[in-house]
Amino acid sequence: MEKKRIIPCLDVRNGRVVKGVNFEGLVDVASPVERAKLYCDDGADELCFYDITASTEDRLLFLDIFKQVSECVNIPLTVGGGISTLDDIDIALECGADKVSINTGALRNKEFLSDAAKKYGSDRIVLAVDVKRVDGVFKMFTKGGREDTGIDAIEWIKRGEASGAGELVLNSIDTDGVKGGFDLPLLETVCAAVSIPIVASGGAGCIEDFVKLFKEIPKIDAGLAASIFHYDEVRIPDLKQALRDNGIPVS
Repeated sequence: MEKKRIIPCLDVRNGRVVKGVNFEGLVDVASPVERAKLYCDDGADELCFYDITASTEDRLLFLDIFKQVSECVNIPLTVGGGISTLDDIDIALECGADKVSINTGALRNKEFLSDAAKKYGSDRIVLAVDVKRVDGVFKMFTKGGREDTGIDAIEWIKRGEASGAGELVLNSIDTDGVKGGFDLPLLETVCAAVSIPIVASGGAGCIEDFVKLFKEIPKIDAGLAASIFHYDEVRIPDLKQALRDNGIPVS
């Protein structure tokens, strides 16, 4: 089993880290710079920075805040929010991103993922997909989980892999912020459909949820969480030690 990654997620709105439940009821949590420093010092393997209203407001992400975050960490940093052109990717990489996360931009332009992968390499292109069950079917949502595209999520993810995405961040809207555990049925379905690395997101409530995730679905490469880290309910050193104790390799 390859080493599993632990990735805190900074959902940023108006320059502040926010968190909600099922993508709704967002509340102010903290400074993204302060949290980024803490997570880096605590041994996070990577960080995700999402400007969650950039696509809805049809703008590029808040570059000043992102630059401050990128300058204070020395671990890989994935950034997303309003990235819909190759120029946007250029700017994000110049500001310190190691990878860019594309969601709405791929829907607006069906060639965007493949164009980006060809120019920058698949290892820098992350497909982020927000998924929710609609009448028992996994559907892809966009604009921060606000809009049902009507598109079958599994087919969309397959298309993303074929287009050159090198990694998938799979967000379950159904379990987001609920802290009842990761969406294992969704994750199992996607793992059976694609072979690129998958980052599980949505639902982590305790250390045991990560243990269960990696034990039950060994193909999952990383676990991403927000509120349990933001509110110091779980500290990364404690989480990694528990994973080691359960025979799950981590850095």
